[in-house]
Order: sequence, then C-alpha cells, then structure tokens
Amino acid sequence: MSSSGRAWSRALLLAWVLALGGCVAFPEKIAPGTPQAQVLQDLGQPSARYALANGERLQYSMQPAGQRVYNVDFDASGRLVRAEQALSEALFGQRIQPNHWTREDILREYGPPARTEGVHNFKGRIWVWRYADGPVWRLLFIDVDPQGIVRGYSVGDEPMPDPIDPR
Repeated sequence: MSSSGRAWSRALLLAWVLALGGCVAFPEKIAPGTPQAQVLQDLGQPSARYALANGERLQYSMQPAGQRVYNVDFDASGRLVRAEQALSEALFGQRIQPNHWTREDILREYGPPARTEGVHNFKGRIWVWRYADGPVWRLLFIDVDPQGIVRGYSVGDEPMPDPIDPR
C-alpha cells in the first residue's frame, strides 16, 4: 500500500474508532491528568509522536481525508496536560511564526499536510491541510521555502464540486 493509501486508511480508522468511543468521542474531551497509558488504550496508537520541552505530544491526524489534527500533550510524568484540535483559525495566528518556524515545527503542530503544491511566484512548496470552520470546509496553506523555513500562511475555502444535475 502506498504512503497516501496508508494515510487514508489510518485517518478513516481513527474516525471510526473515535465515533465508536462512546464517552470519549474526541481527544479534547479526555480529562487533564489522565495517564498516557489510558489515553493510548482509549484512542489507540497515534499517527505521530513528538518530544516536547517538558514531555511528549501524541498526534492523531485525520489528514488527508479528514479535517482534524488532535494534539494530545503529556508532562514529563506521562499525565495529560492538554488535548486540542490544532486546525483552528483561532489558533493559527497565535501559533504559526513566519520566518522562525521550520518544517519540524509545522509537523509538530499540524502533522503531515493533506498535500503540497507549487505556485509560479514562490520557489518553495505550499503545504495544505483540510479543516472545517463550522459547516464551511476550509484549507490552511503554509508557505515553506527551499531551506525549510515558513515564510507565511493563508486560509481559503475548499472548492466543492458542483451538485450533480439530476436531469
């Protein structure tokens, strides 16, 4: 199976597990202080793990098929400190740091993008994530130069196909 096929399968499996999770429908509903072992039992293995200054982040990404990336942060003793859905317009301006962030910072915050693309007026790559802002499907674009430095970001609506004409 290709890496994109595995990513789709992992995203669909995580969505299914979270839907069946009953009282723990989403990672951000898990109580602070919960041991990491319990979170792993409830949510399964994360799509990625990242070392933090004082602990570890488990990341549950639903990209490329889904619209969420959950970051579940633990302190040095393995207790939950914070769990949140990272793909939020309210957080982009607080977190993304153009001219300071690197590829590694992007991955630690948002995980691998749904896709990357090039544009004629920028020599780097544009990393793209799908997310939902209420009922509106949106895209986060982060501009990464050839040296791996974030140069900017923007958001836009995700183009939706035209409805099928029933005639």
